[in-house]
Amino acid sequence: MTTANELIDLVRAYNPNSNSDLLRDAYAFGADMHEGQFRHSGEPYFTHPVAVACILAEQQMDDATLITALLHDTIEDTKASFADVETRFGREIADLVDGVTKLTNLQLSSTQTKQAENFRKLFMATSRDLRVTLVKLADRLHNMRTIRSMRDEKQAQKARETMDIYAPLAGRMGMQWMREELEDLSFRVLNPDARSSIIRRFITLQREAGDVVQKITADMRVELEKVSIVAEVSGRAKKPYSVWRKMQEKDKSFSRLADIYGFRIIVATEADCYRVLGAIHQRWRAVPGRFKDYISQPKTNGYRSIHTTVSGRDGKQVEVQIRTREMHEVAETGVAAHWSYKNGERVENRFAVDPVHWIASLTERLDDDQDHDEFLEAVKLEMYTDQVFCFTPKGDVIKLPRGATPIDFAYAIHTRIGSACVGAKVDGIRVPLWTRLKNGQSVEVITAEGQTPQATWIEIAVTGRAKTAIRRSLREEDRGRFVRLGRELARVAFENVGKKATDKALTTAAKAMAISDADELLAQLGSAEITGRDVVRAIYPELEARDGEEVDKNRAVVGLAVGQEQQRGACCQPVPGERILGIAFRGQGVVVHAIDCEALADYEDQPERWVDLHWHEGTHAAVNTVTFDVTITNDSGVLGRICTLIGEQNANISDLKFIDRKPDYFRLLIDVDLRDTEHLHRVMTALEAESNVSSIVRHRDPALSNMRRS
Repeated sequence: MTTANELIDLVRAYNPNSNSDLLRDAYAFGADMHEGQFRHSGEPYFTHPVAVACILAEQQMDDATLITALLHDTIEDTKASFADVETRFGREIADLVDGVTKLTNLQLSSTQTKQAENFRKLFMATSRDLRVTLVKLADRLHNMRTIRSMRDEKQAQKARETMDIYAPLAGRMGMQWMREELEDLSFRVLNPDARSSIIRRFITLQREAGDVVQKITADMRVELEKVSIVAEVSGRAKKPYSVWRKMQEKDKSFSRLADIYGFRIIVATEADCYRVLGAIHQRWRAVPGRFKDYISQPKTNGYRSIHTTVSGRDGKQVEVQIRTREMHEVAETGVAAHWSYKNGERVENRFAVDPVHWIASLTERLDDDQDHDEFLEAVKLEMYTDQVFCFTPKGDVIKLPRGATPIDFAYAIHTRIGSACVGAKVDGIRVPLWTRLKNGQSVEVITAEGQTPQATWIEIAVTGRAKTAIRRSLREEDRGRFVRLGRELARVAFENVGKKATDKALTTAAKAMAISDADELLAQLGSAEITGRDVVRAIYPELEARDGEEVDKNRAVVGLAVGQEQQRGACCQPVPGERILGIAFRGQGVVVHAIDCEALADYEDQPERWVDLHWHEGTHAAVNTVTFDVTITNDSGVLGRICTLIGEQNANISDLKFIDRKPDYFRLLIDVDLRDTEHLHRVMTALEAESNVSSIVRHRDPALSNMRRS
């Protein structure tokens, strides 16, 4: 593990004015908080935050970001609180650590609807301070580098999440090196046979043809010396995943795949870039359609470079990237360039573009009540696609994803223009609306008063912005009809399971499905975006068999010493799925508390008694009693229906006590035996949907702590 002094030396190499005392204090604080914690590999846990800090130091980040890296798991996984971090290191760092904690808790690998909502939260958090995301990306990179110590199924889940979310996010933020490494590390887990096959083919190719990269690099240096251009020339074989993706996209075998080698030429000035391009094209034949000038038309993340593909030595096609040193720094570090230091001073790179503007515009134009699947679609379209650049008749540049149509162009200008579009001219010629636009074309949108979006446009449009606006317009046009139809469908669906589609039931279902209100739920039901079964299941889900081993109730908690007994805290009644810790009592075992239990305040001055615990993974028995504080209307049969609802969720009532009786309502405490947090949520949702239930909350009482300061 890198020591504090070694980390400080690494930072002072690029920032002599770094606050070494604060870095050393953060290192000591993190080491102390994580004392006794270990990774899956058996290493001390603190090796992970230190490795994350080193990754960011290699990107020449500022002190606040490095300290955040050292502390990024303290609020989440140790007894340290936000207030502790703020008191010791200041509000800026406390906010950054808290931001990383919230990103960690998003659980982006969950179901599609939840994933979409978490994507929205991720971008909202990112737009406040991008350093939060930089730390999270470095955290994920180190976890992927050390993923072999995890279970196979966990490896696959993390690798898929990395491939789908974190790798493209790193690329979108301009950190291409990180994107490539994240992709390759994920590829090694998800398809190890394919990766090994590609590596073997590279070895065979090198054995047969010699070191192609070295030979072509030497050829390029000779050509540049002929025209007196001073340049740094380098080359490499492309990453296995990049080669595999090309093979899949082009449906070609490795032997037929061109462009598996990439070369980079770095020069002093922008003018030299074009001189190098001329020298390369004069010596080797350019491949048609494989030229991109990102200097005159930069990418939205600030990336600038000239890309050209030529037929090099022995007819092999190779890609050449040409850029200046400043352009190269942005291409390598992306958004991290905003916090980079050199010789103790913040670096101002004129080519650096802050992606926060892209993120802010994305979150602003996607309404809070937008359908989750539409939001996810829009985000992925923004992140994953390459771009084409087209011009308005006035010469303004409109950037669109590859494959975009005039409809996308119209909505990119303004939603009003998109909705009123009736046709388009490309380079002065009238074209169908489904025409795919190409780089450099001039597009004129033809509009007509009274025109509204057509349903067929959804299939023609490519951008998330256009699709979202079209769907919203279509929904508003038919909303009344869809709401009426949805209400009838809901009535039938609820009657099929012996329930009534009351306004409260529909409101509860909308809340459970993360839909804004009951009317929007009915509109989506009527337009077939969701089914009646989906609505019913949101309130009365059928209990299905869950993956994982059956957990012995006597060893439900992990982290106890051999022979050490444990009992759940009566004050907070923790259940599997909640974060927990224990308080040790001499001769009496350990009492397990939820991490937010108020009774823990009694032991703040006795840290030696705190025990780091977590629940055993698998299916737990329904033996964890939770008390509900329920208020119901005073009508005949209501209590019986409440008990029936709880029984329908496969939950057992172990005790029931009335604590308040009034002419119009009863208030009672109900003890229910549950498995875990999911079971808890299902019971509460079913009760909340019942029209005769005025309120239901989880009852917790710090005064009921099993043992007091003994």
